[in-house]
Amino acid sequence: MSASSRTENAHAKINLVLRILAREANGYHSIETLFQRIALHDVVTVRVGDLARELTCTGPAVPAHGLGPAEQNLAWRAAELYARETAWETGWSISILKRIPVGGGLGGGSADAAAVLRAMEAMSPAPMGGARLLELAGTLGADVPFLLTQASRAWAWGRGDRLLVLPPLPVVPVLLMPFDEGVNTGAAYQAFAGMREASGELVAAREYDARLFESWAQIATIAENDFERVVPAMHTGVAELLPFFKTLAHSLGERSGTAIGMLSGSGATCFLLLCDVGGNFGFGGVERHIMTQTL
Repeated sequence: MSASSRTENAHAKINLVLRILAREANGYHSIETLFQRIALHDVVTVRVGDLARELTCTGPAVPAHGLGPAEQNLAWRAAELYARETAWETGWSISILKRIPVGGGLGGGSADAAAVLRAMEAMSPAPMGGARLLELAGTLGADVPFLLTQASRAWAWGRGDRLLVLPPLPVVPVLLMPFDEGVNTGAAYQAFAGMREASGELVAAREYDARLFESWAQIATIAENDFERVVPAMHTGVAELLPFFKTLAHSLGERSGTAIGMLSGSGATCFLLLCDVGGNFGFGGVERHIMTQTL
């Protein structure tokens, strides 16, 4: 069998709301979150056929120490899972041009896995269909179902596998500030669970008026990320930068327009979303940043 090839863009995301709900008996936490897709993306090429199974990652976001064993990469696991679930006896070669910072709370690994699922579904001799593919994505991680859809934004709950796709808002710029060292998502959840247990805090899903999702200004009134309560203690860079972004967002919002300063996901990337804010802004000694936009 000759090889077939497909290339997909794997877009990053930010979380404009991220609430951590109850921990289930199996240790997983339910969440509710407002996902927003942004322009920053990896490029994923998948070839299938008479090939040895392999994965290569290159590009500016690949850490100096590499990404570890290929078999542990989420993109590899996505290909392996798809082939197994469809009984597709094929080899594959996955090539990733990495632009999304690793371990930054931007969903880069999840975006790559979602891109692999889309590519394999498009090339499969027996496609499984959208509903089953979305279900499969949910077994790989909370961000994968949303990133599979390629929607501009969505409200998600459960393990991120229950989605309400929302219409896109006007495109606005986003300043991302990643760090060389990310935050381990499992460790962040563990820290949050410990904090909540120690405080005896009770939590439940919250009812949101649908009108709160209709504009950037309204979203700014509900923007929150529960990980901001624990990640600064785990990451010096976040501890220093996040208060600065929040103060700057408040100042810009008072002057004109709307600005949102937050941590994305479990971090460590902090972002400043600028909505209808005029002017040019300097960031002093802050050297590493990525200016991108929402989609």
